Amino acid sequence: MKFNILAILSILFFCACTSSTLTEENIIDSIKSMETKKRLQDILDEKKATFEVKASDEKKRIYADGIAAVQNSGILENAKNLGDKAPDFTLKNAIGETVNLQEVLKKGPVVLTWYRGGWCPYCNITLRRLQEELPNFKAAGAQLIALTPEIPDSSMSTTEKNNLEFEVLSDEGNVIGKEYGVVFTLTPEVAESYQKGFGLHSFNGDESNELPLGATYVIKQDGTIAYAFLHPDYRNRAEPSEVLAVLKKL
Repeated sequence: MKFNILAILSILFFCACTSSTLTEENIIDSIKSMETKKRLQDILDEKKATFEVKASDEKKRIYADGIAAVQNSGILENAKNLGDKAPDFTLKNAIGETVNLQEVLKKGPVVLTWYRGGWCPYCNITLRRLQEELPNFKAAGAQLIALTPEIPDSSMSTTEKNNLEFEVLSDEGNVIGKEYGVVFTLTPEVAESYQKGFGLHSFNGDESNELPLGATYVIKQDGTIAYAFLHPDYRNRAEPSEVLAVLKKL
């Protein structure tokens, strides 16, 4: 069993200072607790690796072409970014309550993130990790809001399934996503694959074949964007530790 030498030294020092009983079992348990929590991106990469093994060559080509199309669309250059003013919005959550960004900002900074839908395994992994990190965000004085193009019934299912305790708002038609510049149109092949595979149109309530990036912003109380994560590959997401580091500096 291999362990991080710095972790071992830290535990030895702690035990010496506190006169704790030092046993091999104590050391192993302590190191496991320190190293159990993987980076979000590591977990997403594991999911990606599983896809690469199981998916057909044709499916991998279709999805790779789709990611390349997003990369070449200019969306990353045109989306709201660091230093820009975040567009205000008022949207409804899964139970029909309205949430206004400016009102939430009065309480502190906002972590604003997009997810494609409850059908997306990478989104669900990310949402669960964000739920785990929610106490840390709140301790930094921030509120977490997730936007999705799913209709309310679909977003409610996602909220319940992942036991989320933060606001999940339905941005039907990607209206707000377009104001932030994070919306793109799927390639015909990807759109066909999604529709045949799980019925994308029923989740979003339209046939636009438009989806948002898995974007994440940190918005300061004055409405300025202090952090922006934008990536063409939906399997890459903002690392919560990076988001938290930004929040602690505000």
